[in-house]
Amino acid sequence: MGRRLRFKGEFTNKVDGKGRVSIPAQFRRVLQEGDPDWRENDPLRMIVVYGLPKKRYLECYTVQAHEELEDEIDSMPLGSVERRALERIYSTQAQEVSLDDTGRIVLSARLRGKAEIAMGAEAYFASNLNKFQIWAPDVFEAEELAGVEDYIDAQGPDFDPLQLLARKE
Repeated sequence: MGRRLRFKGEFTNKVDGKGRVSIPAQFRRVLQEGDPDWRENDPLRMIVVYGLPKKRYLECYTVQAHEELEDEIDSMPLGSVERRALERIYSTQAQEVSLDDTGRIVLSARLRGKAEIAMGAEAYFASNLNKFQIWAPDVFEAEELAGVEDYIDAQGPDFDPLQLLARKE
């Protein structure tokens, strides 16, 4: 299996008066690789999940990464409460969106409301390896960034974040 591209970095882009926002160019390359049906001159597709309870951001996947997630959910026991919860979050409350020829998507009123992003405001893009999130910048700083910083501060001055990785023998 070849090298798999992942999302990296953080970006801030303005949402225009029609709810459109540019997907960072670096993210578009990953979306292209993660769309098995994409061909030259076709619009790129991605999946936006807005159903995460109590979360104030949008979670975005490549088509392939979302299909892999759906396959995992599909392998769960039919009728289980866990499966039904995951189906609602990652299928019912998800949208496939296409990028226009300039690399923008439209954040519908529902999506903007979930992430608390107003038209004319900025959207903050945060990578998470096989997915990325879209936040209102102030919400990201107050909730996500502050939480990670508090955790790292609580570990002490000699803490090395790489020690969190599982080590293979």
